[in-house]
Amino acid sequence: MTTDLRYPALLGPTASGKTALVVALAERLPVEVISVDSALVYRGLTIGTAKPTPAEQACCPHHLIDLIEPEEVYTAGQFVTDAQAALTEITARRRLPLFAGGTMLYAKTFHEGIADLPNADPALRAAIDARAAALGWPAMHAWLAERDPETAARLAPNDRQRIQRALEVLLTTGQPLSMHLAAHVPQERLQLAALLPSDRDWLHRRIAERFAQMLAAGFIDEVATLRARGTLTPDHPSMRTVGYRQIWRYLDGKITRDEMVEAAIAATRQLAKRQITWLRQFAARWPDAVVIDPCTSAAVDAVATWLSRWWESSASRMSSVMTTSRYPPSA
Repeated sequence: MTTDLRYPALLGPTASGKTALVVALAERLPVEVISVDSALVYRGLTIGTAKPTPAEQACCPHHLIDLIEPEEVYTAGQFVTDAQAALTEITARRRLPLFAGGTMLYAKTFHEGIADLPNADPALRAAIDARAAALGWPAMHAWLAERDPETAARLAPNDRQRIQRALEVLLTTGQPLSMHLAAHVPQERLQLAALLPSDRDWLHRRIAERFAQMLAAGFIDEVATLRARGTLTPDHPSMRTVGYRQIWRYLDGKITRDEMVEAAIAATRQLAKRQITWLRQFAARWPDAVVIDPCTSAAVDAVATWLSRWWESSASRMSSVMTTSRYPPSA
């Protein structure tokens, strides 16, 4: 596989219709999706993540879904490794790879590459966790701020996973994480199509309607089943996913059903707002980025045209793993 090729990435906020759009694309182009979604990697998180149905996946294969158990942790670095493996498989089958999702950190990490950081050290992580159990994660954050203020400034005081990793890097290498990241030379591995809704009310309506559909489909029972495993807590990354953490609190009796619904919709709106902010920043600095409005009926045609142009500009470099005889029909 060539190393200078930038792969197409269709990124958008939650509830912007990405799955329906890629399934519609699969009727025109031989697309396989590399999921850019930090929640879809978990088995058992189906309804609340709007995971593509078996029928949708049969129409348009999705990779990087159902990879791990909800008790496990999945990192951006692991995403890069798994995404590269999926790229190799897809192109070997002479299919069109399309990154699609809304976890902007994963997209950014794949696009820019990963700094040269030490591997995880289970013993050191256990020691950090033990210290945090005694002092609390805000105290660990304050300790990090004394030694790596730049990293600490972008982390919340209770962001256990990222504080732990920053301390692990600092204690292993003797240098702050921010120094390692500053020394990293970014790559350019993705070509971006940003789904940016022109009507924020349209997105808010979709968020509320989708959550109502999730509840009707058994979302509360799904969370109850996960709780019954006995191995999950609200602190696991999987259970901090929007919707799941609010229903967990409801099942704990801490909030009413109406309060749960209101909190989940509000949290999803906040997530969408953060995703849109990231996307606007991405689109401003990524070469050849295009912006597509998912509110319009022309979105499918716009994305199909963008993918066709990507193929036309990339075909010569992909000739070793694909044949032009199947790529792509006119949009």
